Amino acid sequence: MPVLRITKHGERVLKTPCPVLDYEAFKPELPVLLKDMWATMAAARGVGLAAPQIGLSLRIAVIDVKPEGKSSRIVLINPEILSLEGELNDEEGCLSLPGVYHKLRRHARARVRALDEHGVLRELAGEGLLARAFQHEIDHLDGKLYVDRLEFEDRLKVLDVIKTAKPAWD
Repeated sequence: MPVLRITKHGERVLKTPCPVLDYEAFKPELPVLLKDMWATMAAARGVGLAAPQIGLSLRIAVIDVKPEGKSSRIVLINPEILSLEGELNDEEGCLSLPGVYHKLRRHARARVRALDEHGVLRELAGEGLLARAFQHEIDHLDGKLYVDRLEFEDRLKVLDVIKTAKPAWD
């Protein structure tokens, strides 16, 4: 279970929408990839990780928000958002933008449909941090970073922070 390199802001794979994954064709490689993704996410102390963040244009994400301190690992393959409700304005960060945080308005509740690691189609609902994680990771699979959702003025401020922080990322 090697810890993989996390791609950083500015790398093309983060801005490229991922195609739908052929689960059956990819199934033999999935267990190793998921182990590596879990190890990488844990080492980086994240709550979610999408395949583009490790340089792969695959429509796969993992999430573990650890409610009440217990692991609740979720694998999302070919996820789609079914519904969004409410509003939540909270600070957000990203493993591909280390040390860069900003308040971002997201939906407070989200319902998604995705294949799990066994190829079973599931519908999952989340609120609060889990809803935010669903939206954040699916954004990655669609070629978006959370900073792309910021208002223009806020995005400019964050881009200044990124310019300062970027040399330390390498």
